[in-house]
Amino acid sequence: MITKFKEIWGKTDDIILRYPMVLTAALIAAISAVVAIEIDHQDNQFLVTKLAFAGCLGISLMFGIKMLSQRIGKGFLLEILGAAFLVWFYFYLPNSEKQFTEVNGFVIFALVILSHLFVSFSGFLNKKPELNFWQFNKNLFINIFLTAVFTGVLVLGVVLAILAVDKLFDFNFNNNLYPKTILFLAISGSTFIFLIFNDKGIFQLEKDGNYPQILKFFTQFVLIPLLLIYVTILYFYAGKILINWELPRGWVSYLILIYSVVGILALLLVHPLKEESAKSWVKVFSKIFYYTLIPLLVLLFVAIFTRILEYGYTEPRYFVLLLAIWLTTVVFYFIFYKKATIKFVPISLFIFGVFALIFPYVNAFSTAKRSQKTELQQILTKNQLLEKGKINFEKAIQDSVATEVANKFQFLNERKQQAFLLSFIPKTHLSKFKKILEKERYMVNSEIRISFQNIIKSKEVNAYKSDYQGVFSNKRNYDIQNYEKLIVFSNIDIQNEEQLDDYMLKTKPIKDGYIFSGYIIDLESPTKVTKSYDLTPFLKKQLEKDNADQLSTPLEEISTEFDLHQYHLKVYFSEIINNKVNKKDNISVRDMVILVKKK
Repeated sequence: MITKFKEIWGKTDDIILRYPMVLTAALIAAISAVVAIEIDHQDNQFLVTKLAFAGCLGISLMFGIKMLSQRIGKGFLLEILGAAFLVWFYFYLPNSEKQFTEVNGFVIFALVILSHLFVSFSGFLNKKPELNFWQFNKNLFINIFLTAVFTGVLVLGVVLAILAVDKLFDFNFNNNLYPKTILFLAISGSTFIFLIFNDKGIFQLEKDGNYPQILKFFTQFVLIPLLLIYVTILYFYAGKILINWELPRGWVSYLILIYSVVGILALLLVHPLKEESAKSWVKVFSKIFYYTLIPLLVLLFVAIFTRILEYGYTEPRYFVLLLAIWLTTVVFYFIFYKKATIKFVPISLFIFGVFALIFPYVNAFSTAKRSQKTELQQILTKNQLLEKGKINFEKAIQDSVATEVANKFQFLNERKQQAFLLSFIPKTHLSKFKKILEKERYMVNSEIRISFQNIIKSKEVNAYKSDYQGVFSNKRNYDIQNYEKLIVFSNIDIQNEEQLDDYMLKTKPIKDGYIFSGYIIDLESPTKVTKSYDLTPFLKKQLEKDNADQLSTPLEEISTEFDLHQYHLKVYFSEIINNKVNKKDNISVRDMVILVKKK
């Protein structure tokens, strides 16, 4: 027993010495995630969450750097460069959740994908045998699966042990102990377990080994047969398009991308078997797969450009187009290049990804901004909404056009194009929109919509009057006399919290999946006594004032008052919409302003 313990401890010591930067990144991420749970202040919590993001990104990045340094040396220099990149990433992210935009989300997602791609080929930039490259990634794939299983058992065991001690001995642990334990073990524990499986690194991982039978069975008898069925369905759909001579639906592009990416993954999994003992359909699939993609790529490009020509570029459309170009490159590479290597797949995708993030002028973000600026100008001009270069908010406008203009404003404001947007705003609305664009960005969409004074419902909306109700108020000047605090919640599709002395105020949507049926306001006392007020009856009563001839009916004021504990609250709304789904209420509320005073 002592000998076994020494053996495990010795291996642990080796792991710490061999992967210090990977473990440091994991520890920073785990501790930051735990601390973020304890912090009440939203901005401080986000700063710590940023550190957790950087740490999680650093795990894969530093592991990839370690694999590269084991091959070429210069480990210290590479790790310094990696650490510098993570510092840049931390400061790239904004300092508060309110400033965090979907562009930041796209960058985080892309960098996570790129860091994992980097791991897959970082140790094979030189001319190492292709089989070594395959063995390395196969072993990584297996180790990731084993890590998930071991980590799941570890987390479940520790959490159940804490629960048993808590319930049996009446320790009354804080409820936050459980999520903190899960996060810490899921991040730092899984990293350590993964490194133990990978032990000595690239020289161990690239060694030749037996092909795992379970992987062989899964690929041959499950994955590839399913792909053959899937591609048959896509071909039938392509035939339907040709017969009916109609444009493909937008979501078909995602189905083609899924088939293509999963198909390439399947080929990579059976790579050593395709010329040996694989089943006949595996050999056939390996030979014809890239040829089957050619007509699907034509369909893919038609679907993508149909959306782009109609609505312009956005980051998701840009990435889908880029993936289509990458797939085309991969297809022709494997069809026409006789000495094709599977290393081309991750390396080429990595290059395309870097291009999309940083290449000047034509990267995803620059392209999307230019495209949507042009689209907005064209919409305003086509619908004759401009007078001397400014939007005439009193002009009659179709509801679909108002929605499109509002969406473009929201999109461009998220990408810091305030000066461009303000150039369209007339002087009478300028001061209001300056404040909203800079400080209350969640309100941009609704503010543009309710600024149009003469919105005409489309025939489709009138035909289904019972399925849509909407009211709004232009009131933005609130009487704060005698009130002690003003709270603004712009994104109320999630739970929001605000401290009131020793009390905690919470707004919670009542929802079933993506369906919102109402909202509740809770006020929790220092002794954990919660009093609630259900806003749903009030919201439904306001919606009864909806006028069938207007998209949203203007009201002078939308507000309600009530008491909770020792406080009196007055709540204002800028817009209430009930867009029913299957005749069930789906109530959406924009911008909740709460005035608070003690009774």
